[in-house]
Amino acid sequence: MVSGEAPQAEGSVRVDVWIWSVRLTKTRSQAAAACRAGHVRVNGERAKPAQALHRGDEVRLRHAGRDRIVVVSKIVKKRVGPPVAVECFVDNSPPPPPREAAVQVPVRDRGTGRPTKRDRREMERLQSRGPDPS
Repeated sequence: MVSGEAPQAEGSVRVDVWIWSVRLTKTRSQAAAACRAGHVRVNGERAKPAQALHRGDEVRLRHAGRDRIVVVSKIVKKRVGPPVAVECFVDNSPPPPPREAAVQVPVRDRGTGRPTKRDRREMERLQSRGPDPS
């Protein structure tokens, strides 16, 4: 094997291991938890952590508030470096939303204390979460 080349495995590999190996999640336990929570789909079906993954399968992962859609191009069983990991899948994910479009959390001034009921209702009205009572 040439240095810097991804270790190849014929056949299949566990979904949670592959997601972790190609650096879609930071840890393997996060990958397994995402599978158990139903955030991972393989070819449109919910995936369990031990489900076999083959070349050409489509993996949809909801992680860190973003949907990732990737097609498996290489099977790897061990974690690889970022340049090699990019070669292991074809990324069909939609681009992330611009920072301006992200939800901005209102920040209260330091030392103002806990919001009163009136403050809370005003914040809800501004965020249009609930109906306006007046």
